[in-house]
Amino acid sequence: MRLGPGPVVRTVIWVVLGAFFLIPLLSMVEFTLRTAKPGVYSFDRWVAVFGGGTTRYDRVYQGLGNSLVLAVVTVAIVLLVLLPTIVLVELRFAKLRRLLEAVCLLPIMIPAIVMVVGLAPTYAVVTQIFGSGAWTLAFAYGITVLPYAYRAIQSNVAAVDMITLSEAARSLGAGWGTAFWRVLVPNLRRGILAASALSIAVVLGEFTIASLLSRVNLQTSLLLVSQSDPFVAVIFALLALVFAFVLLVVVDRVVSARRRTRGRRLPPDHRLLKGSS
Repeated sequence: MRLGPGPVVRTVIWVVLGAFFLIPLLSMVEFTLRTAKPGVYSFDRWVAVFGGGTTRYDRVYQGLGNSLVLAVVTVAIVLLVLLPTIVLVELRFAKLRRLLEAVCLLPIMIPAIVMVVGLAPTYAVVTQIFGSGAWTLAFAYGITVLPYAYRAIQSNVAAVDMITLSEAARSLGAGWGTAFWRVLVPNLRRGILAASALSIAVVLGEFTIASLLSRVNLQTSLLLVSQSDPFVAVIFALLALVFAFVLLVVVDRVVSARRRTRGRRLPPDHRLLKGSS
C-alpha cells in the first residue's frame, strides 16, 4: 500500500509553493521595469547596471565583492573547524554529541543585535590583529551559520556508519588523516555541499552584524543605494535571491545525480538489500 499524497494533492502543493516563491520575485522584476508612464516598461535600468560606464553602482559592486569573499572564508571556516569537530565527536566522544548540538544551535536563539554587543569588544582586538577589512566579518558569520551548517552535516553523518568506515580504513593501514579525507569526507559530500550552500545564502543576506560593525557588504551597500535609487537596489536584491536559489537547486541536483550513479553501480543483491531496508 502506497502512503503519501496523490498526484492531485502533489500538484496543488507544488502550485501553491511555486506561487508563494514566484509572485514576490515577479513583483520585484515588474518594479524594476517601471517607467514614469503607467503601463510602460523598460530594461534601461538593467542595461545601466550591467552595461558599465558609470560609477554610481561602484559601492554595490564593492559590497557584492566583499560578500563573495566573506562567503568563501565563512565556508572555509565551517569546513576546517566544524566538519572535523563533528566527525571527531561522532567517532571518539559520542557522549559530547548533545553538548555540541546545543552549542551549534545556540546562535539561532540569540538575536543578531545581542550577538553584536558581545562581538564588539572582540572585534576591537580582531581589528588590531587582522585589520578592519570586511573579510574579518567571516569570524562572526562562522558563528551565525553554525546552526544551518551543523544540521546539514549532522543529518548526513547520521545516515553514514562512520565508525565502521573509519575502522575499515584504519585496518587497511590508513592513517587518521587519510581515513578522514579519502574515506569519510567523500561519504559526507552531500552534507558538505548543503552546509556550504546554506552558509553562502546566509552570508549574502546578512545585514545587522555588518551594519553595526561598520563593514561594507552586499546588504549594507544596497541600503545606501536604495536611498537614491530604489530600483537598482531591488535589482541586486533580486539577483542575490536568484543566485542563492540556483545554488541550492544545483547542490540538490548534484547530490541526486551522485545518488543515482551510486545506485547503478551497486550489485543487484545490494540493491535488493537496500530496497528491503
